[in-house]
Amino acid sequence: MDQAETPLLTALEKYHRLGRYGFSPPGHRQGRGVDARVTKVLGGDSFRSDVLASGGLDDRRSGNGYLSHAEQLMAEAVGAERAFFSTCGSSLSVKATMMAVAGNDPGGLLPGRDSHKSVVAGLIFSGVTPRWIAPRWDEELHFSHPPSPEEVRLAWERHPDAAGALIVSPSPYGTCADIAGIADICHERRKPLIIDEAWGAHLPFHDDLPTWAMDAAPTCALSASTR
Repeated sequence: MDQAETPLLTALEKYHRLGRYGFSPPGHRQGRGVDARVTKVLGGDSFRSDVLASGGLDDRRSGNGYLSHAEQLMAEAVGAERAFFSTCGSSLSVKATMMAVAGNDPGGLLPGRDSHKSVVAGLIFSGVTPRWIAPRWDEELHFSHPPSPEEVRLAWERHPDAAGALIVSPSPYGTCADIAGIADICHERRKPLIIDEAWGAHLPFHDDLPTWAMDAAPTCALSASTR
């Protein structure tokens, strides 16, 4: 595939060039219905380009293939079998992944105690019981690091019936977990590992950066990535 392609931008440019007008949401009518005080501050281009739900560009089923083609390009770029773009940043992806892994499992889930608030929301929505793994506190720098493989192993020994584990890496402080080591421990038990990698979307694109989840555990890791 040609990684220089930009399916959505190209389709949007064509949409503007043809002067299309959609009769579906969003209701601001590509800026025509926006209060003048709003466009004075934000400009009109942001509204003009908010047309992804319109039939002339694409639709929620990717009827014209622009979205699906962009997802295929993304999957190839990061070495994944499939890539899914979602709304609501990576928070929605985290919730969906949690529910897919542990939604029907009474054993709960092993999340790091330093998890993003989207994990807490996912626990509330799904009813999944958290079996918390404590992060490592850095007394010198006064912030936490992701749990170590040994801490994950101990959590599995305490809760062997949990459906899977969830680790945030990079952490909000920019430190990364030993994902390969943690993945090995999870996969010894034939359990999935979810990596909330919202702050690590850049990791696969330079060899000097820390290893990202798809490279550390390419066959089993579930990665909710990219803000």
